Amino acid sequence: MPTTVKHRFLINRDYARLWYGQAVSSTGDVVFSTTLVLWVADVLAKDQSWAPAAVSGILLAVGGAVLFVGPIAGVFVDRWDKMRTMLGTEVIRGVVVAFLTVVALLPADAIPVWAWLALIYTSVLVLNATGQFFGPARLSIIRDIVTGEADRARAAGIAQGTAGAIAIVGPPLAAPLMFSVGLQWALLLNAASYAVSYAVIRSVRRDSAPDRGRSDGSQPGLRKEFVVGLRFFAGSRFLVALLTLAVIGQCGLGALNTLNVFFLTENLHSPSHLFGYLGTAEGVGGIIGALCAGRVVQWIGARRTAWIGLIVSGALLLTYTRQTEFLGGLIVLSLFVIPITMLNTAMTPLLLAAAPKEYLGRVMAVFYPVTQLASMLAASAAGWLASTDLRNLDGSLAGMRFGPIDSILALSGVLILIAGVYARAALTAAERSTSAAPAAEHG
Repeated sequence: MPTTVKHRFLINRDYARLWYGQAVSSTGDVVFSTTLVLWVADVLAKDQSWAPAAVSGILLAVGGAVLFVGPIAGVFVDRWDKMRTMLGTEVIRGVVVAFLTVVALLPADAIPVWAWLALIYTSVLVLNATGQFFGPARLSIIRDIVTGEADRARAAGIAQGTAGAIAIVGPPLAAPLMFSVGLQWALLLNAASYAVSYAVIRSVRRDSAPDRGRSDGSQPGLRKEFVVGLRFFAGSRFLVALLTLAVIGQCGLGALNTLNVFFLTENLHSPSHLFGYLGTAEGVGGIIGALCAGRVVQWIGARRTAWIGLIVSGALLLTYTRQTEFLGGLIVLSLFVIPITMLNTAMTPLLLAAAPKEYLGRVMAVFYPVTQLASMLAASAAGWLASTDLRNLDGSLAGMRFGPIDSILALSGVLILIAGVYARAALTAAERSTSAAPAAEHG
């Protein structure tokens, strides 16, 4: 029987175990990703004009995994045993990072730069490809062990707050590890985190998350199942509206993820070893946003939280581009993340309510790849513009100076504002369709 023992914070025992495993694994991931950005920007591509493009390649590898593996993964996750899927992905990711750790023991100049970049991009691609199976499987299990809109909103808030806390701990830990003891130690930490995650996830009681997938070979073909999922998604006005605003918003955020390390050195006039503290600022904002999200959603509603959050965050990103001091940048960046976190917290229960369990993997297989494609294209465009056409931009308007990095980020802020304006109209128009999704489940 499913456990009904309530925890004051972590909802119930099985959710707590999933949370422990994911928290450890995510901490390793943040240290890993921050270290790779610093390694590429400050070691492999140091003082090179193509450094922004090289950093954007990491985000392109992430996007490629989501775009090309995500849609297929959703179909299999709807079929497979969810717990075994999660455990298998942790094993694969641990092995990949362990291999990269062994290679990192070599001196940096022992391997050509192009080979280092190829190895890094391939490792990131594989890690995120397996993550496309892990994420929907975990979400499906959470849907089983956490019931009711209120508890699901709590679970989303806990996830957002945890991500914020990890962002505080991870990046400042990554920079000292890399610059003082070497790249391999940050990689080793991530490999160990997957082992811990595996052990904790395995302790979750299987009967608490019943799997409804079939393994008798009676499923329809992969292509047919995927098409059915696409038709369901396209037939939901609410899901389409959520996807559209997410795409526009990701176009704005993708540039920030790529160029923030260069904004630190060029606009905030600070050394690159302080880059981790920008992640800390984002983590503080994430925690505050997660703590406030539940009350805000209860007060003004999830849909209103979404469009207001986008508009406020777009305005704050524009404010961020005008900062010239490190402390000011930290404060504004932290404020920027608060409404973004509230938006993400509000969207999770909305997606769960709109997608029946048997379609959840395929709904996520549409939603995440499309939004990731938007982020990937934005990251690519931002890195390319900063490395080529806008590299020498130096202008002023109304007494304000504009360079290549802050101009691209300003455009990103405008895109997020546009997403907020769209969300206000589209989510209101699609509100009546929210009741159609449960009906489709029984149709």
